[in-house]
Amino acid sequence: MRTLDEIDVAERTVFVRVDFNVPLDADRQVTDDARIRAALPTLKYLLERDCALVLASHLGRPEGVDPSCSMQPAADRLTELTGWRVKLARSVVGDEVQAIAEGLAPGEILMLENLRFEAGETKNDPLLAAAYAALADVYVDDAFGVSHRAHASNVGIVDQIELSAAGLLMQREVETISAILADPPRPLVAIVGGAKVTDKIGLLNAFLERADSILIGGAMCFPFFAAQGHQIGNSLCSDDDIEPARRLLAEAEQRGAELLLPTDLVIAAELSAESEVRQLDGVDVPEGWIGLDIGPSSAATYADLIASAGSIFWNGPMGAFEVEPFAGGTRAVAEAVAACAGTSVVGGGDSAAALAQFGLEDRVTHLSTGGGATLELIEGATLPAVEALS
Repeated sequence: MRTLDEIDVAERTVFVRVDFNVPLDADRQVTDDARIRAALPTLKYLLERDCALVLASHLGRPEGVDPSCSMQPAADRLTELTGWRVKLARSVVGDEVQAIAEGLAPGEILMLENLRFEAGETKNDPLLAAAYAALADVYVDDAFGVSHRAHASNVGIVDQIELSAAGLLMQREVETISAILADPPRPLVAIVGGAKVTDKIGLLNAFLERADSILIGGAMCFPFFAAQGHQIGNSLCSDDDIEPARRLLAEAEQRGAELLLPTDLVIAAELSAESEVRQLDGVDVPEGWIGLDIGPSSAATYADLIASAGSIFWNGPMGAFEVEPFAGGTRAVAEAVAACAGTSVVGGGDSAAALAQFGLEDRVTHLSTGGGATLELIEGATLPAVEALS
């Protein structure tokens, strides 16, 4: 993968694919600017070399032009964070955009409108990719979060422009995640939570081969419990997940891998802060009740294993942490990960949201901006955007 130190960007106009797909509230204000802040080192690197920047991102899932998905809130937040003047184009490509890009002076920043306003973006349309390439002299991809997709702005454009490289964020993401697979400091502890086993079979298989311990939490534990014959009450559990969970248990036993499930749970009649809550000493959930968090004994066991880890990979919460009665397990794991002296890699998504909720996002080695991209890289898949830069 080509990196910025391999190309000369000085005094050039650079098309930077960023991932500013940030959450907005009802007033269209950015509620989490982590992805914008993660791109700042690359943008500063380029501006220090007298580059003019054309920033490109998507936001949301618009079907055609949709003002509610405009990039304006992201442009405004970038200005608030840096003081830079960011001009938002009224469209993605076209004569007006071309003229503005050609007139950019060193240090000036143009942000294109939402790339997915153009139907050809997600189809990797070569004509759209050529239009992107015509806006700049150099291409830099810093959008790891979409690197597992082959789109016009991260794959097609590379064939249409002379100079291209990964940005600093993309480089760090790929190198850090690859390193924890190739040669991690031991012991390697993988923490896997979330809702569905089938969504993370590849991840679990990858760590069955590599990790010293795999700690399972969240609703994901219930297919494993069902496969073992436990009662799960009304807990979230897809029938499609039970057989894969059974196979993973058998595989772990065959390999001698340490795959740990909770030994106690926090349960409630419904997912509500007002619901009656019980701590269950065991994992058989009564009919009419829902398992919504790992219990304190499980959290303590997991925290002890995390404390002694040489490296950690965490993807997925231990429970419904957004609702306080069910946040204890995820909080305990987050605090243990933050306190661990080893290398800690957190795989974005809900895990990142949990760290932010508990004020711990700055206390891990690497907080990935990619959800699906992170999982696919761990699973051994080739990321199209990374391959394009190789």
